[in-house]
This record gives sequence, C-alpha cells and structure tokens, in this order.
Amino acid sequence: MGVVTAHALTVRKGGQAILDGVSLSLEPGQLTAILGPNGAGKSTLLRCLAGSLPSDSGEVRIGAVHLADVPASELARRRAVLTQENSLGFAFSVFEVVQLGRTPHAGLSDAATDRQAVLAALEAAGVAHLAGRDFTTLSGGEKQRVHLARALAQIWPFRGSGGDKFLLLDEPTNNLDLAHQHRLLGFAGQLAEDGLAVAAVLHDPNLASAYAHRVAILKDGRKVADGPVAEVMRADAVSDVYGIDLRLIGETRSRAPLLFADA
Repeated sequence: MGVVTAHALTVRKGGQAILDGVSLSLEPGQLTAILGPNGAGKSTLLRCLAGSLPSDSGEVRIGAVHLADVPASELARRRAVLTQENSLGFAFSVFEVVQLGRTPHAGLSDAATDRQAVLAALEAAGVAHLAGRDFTTLSGGEKQRVHLARALAQIWPFRGSGGDKFLLLDEPTNNLDLAHQHRLLGFAGQLAEDGLAVAAVLHDPNLASAYAHRVAILKDGRKVADGPVAEVMRADAVSDVYGIDLRLIGETRSRAPLLFADA
C-alpha cells in the first residue's frame, strides 16, 4: 500500500471534468513524475493528494485512513507541498522563512529540535549560505530553493522516515537554471531513495526520464500511462500525448531514454 493513494478521483469545474477517474499511488522509495500537456489536470491531482482540494468523487487515503479523517496538524507533519507560487512580501531572513515549516510541530518539539530541523533543511536544499539573507532580495531560483527547505523542515526528519511521509512538488524547476533543475531533481530522487514518497509535476519529459523512478502521464484529465520509466517513456506514447513527433535518440549515462522533437 502506498503512503498516499488516490482512487478514481474526479474533479469538475463548470460542468467539465478536470480530473476524470484518476487513480495513483505514491510509494516510499520512489520519485513519481507526473507529466502531461497544459490543462491535463496535473496540478489538480497534486492538490487532491495534498488535501487542499476536495474531489467530486473518488477518494484519497493516507495509508489505510481516509484523508478527510486525518487531523490537519498530523497531515501537515506527514506531507509537505512546494507549490508553483510562493509569494512572501515580508523582510524575513531565509532562516526565518524555513523556520515557518516547523509551525505544525508547535507544542510537540522544543527550540533545539526545531533549530536542528531548520539547519538540516537549509543544508539539504543547498541554501545554508543564505540563512542570514533577507528573503526578498533573493533571485527567483534562490527563493524556490528556500521554499523547498521550508517544506523539508516541515516533515523533518525527511531521511529514513519509515515510509510514512511524502513530498509533493508542483513544477519545482520553474525559475531554476539548467544546473539547478538537475540538482533539485537529483536531490528529490535521493530523498525518495532515503525513504520518502515524492511526486513532482514536470513539463520536461527528459527531466522525468532522467530522475524519476516512475512516470504517470495525464491527458484531458485522464491517466493514460503509469509505470516504470523504461515502460512509459516511449516515443510513440509521449508523441501522442503532446501532439508532437518525438524520437528516441539514445540513452543518458543513467540509461534513461532521451526524447527529441523530430523536426
């Protein structure tokens, strides 16, 4: 059984199904990439898994328990979400921003434990050197990595968690340059291998192919593929989803398939 499991989720807006009977299970030890064109329902699915958007039908379970029956404070300690938009207009230091991730632990952990969690998260996200900086002065990419650290502090310890925690990343490579895109996804994959269940909404099939253990593809609100990278990332299948001719030109050093537009 997955850490979090969605079964036959349907979400409607204005009479149209944004999600249509989608099922997905996030397993500990796996990074699952969620792919699909714009409007496919990727972010909607992530919001349902996070518990921030109720479905019109279907269900989400955390372990064996229905999501609605999990107390909000407990859910906040077991799952963290990095959304596309993370606006913060106050002149907090980076350390203070990451410390906000410890809010669900108020009354359950002491100041020393919270500080340890924040420092570990800063180091893990590669922003420890920014701890004293004013958050509002950072670049977009730096802010994204700080918010990742905040999410990690929320579910600390995020390594060796015993398979009961999960991390949801909604287009986490936005605002990141090429090097930091690869570093972030490589780190997300390592977190998964250390015991977390991780899901990331991505636009680039090749990033998914290079770093994910598993890929789920959505189109028009429906899941059209779900499985190991080598099985799902076929040129014909991905071409059909995106409406563009792609060809498989080789493999990366990690033996992941590499797709290019057949111009």
